[in-house]
Amino acid sequence: MAGPMPDQPNEIVKFDNVGLRYGTDPEVLSDLTFTLYPGSFYFLTGASGAGKTSLLKLLYLAQRPSRGAIRMFGRDMITLPRSRLPDFRRRLGVVFQDFRLVEHLTAFDNVALPLRLAGNEEARVRRAVTEMLDWVGLSHRAQAIPARMSGGEQQRVAIARAVIARPRLLVADEPTGNVDPDMALKLLRLFEALNERVGTTVIVATHDVHLLRKVPDSLIMRLHKGHLSDPTGALRYPPRPASEPVRDAPTERRTSVRRGLRRRAGDAA
Repeated sequence: MAGPMPDQPNEIVKFDNVGLRYGTDPEVLSDLTFTLYPGSFYFLTGASGAGKTSLLKLLYLAQRPSRGAIRMFGRDMITLPRSRLPDFRRRLGVVFQDFRLVEHLTAFDNVALPLRLAGNEEARVRRAVTEMLDWVGLSHRAQAIPARMSGGEQQRVAIARAVIARPRLLVADEPTGNVDPDMALKLLRLFEALNERVGTTVIVATHDVHLLRKVPDSLIMRLHKGHLSDPTGALRYPPRPASEPVRDAPTERRTSVRRGLRRRAGDAA
């Protein structure tokens, strides 16, 4: 694998020779060197046990590497004091494979949590959350607590919570694993609209090869036994100049999603 390019001023994530092991076990991730750029859409693929979840933990700052360097948002994450981590985590949206909803909160209040923690006015919170729950098909379940929701419903609540604050980086671990194909595509369009209209960098870990063809301009990161396969060099050498659009012209099927995101962007501004 070729060495990394010099630091880019607009990079959002940069890994340099990163390795991760748990305790004294062999490394689960080895020699990871790549750069993620703002406004790009990535899929992370690999067989079960390849290290996808471990890599995502590094990206959403739940784990520190055993070796190597990680820069995010222009800062060295290895030397960053733990007291500063909450500030950086607020720039992230995370969809966990096991949902991690707050059990005593309703669907509405789970989705509202990031906006309330950010200090948004309650009227804006209620408007944004109502629109988001409508988009993911859960308006009728707004007052349900997680224990009374199905796995698919909980997953949609988790996704709505992750995207509602328009994060700079969205990390999603198998986000469509518990929903039907139609809802999976709808949720993927939500990620895509967030990427296009708000500029969020999106990385989706999935084993569903059919999803990979649904976002034409996406880049694919393949993990195999803890090593990143990057045969095209696309992750370190962007396939187009930064001045060119990341996406083709909007298609009709995405228009309603984008309108909703524009409204929420104005509300949360």
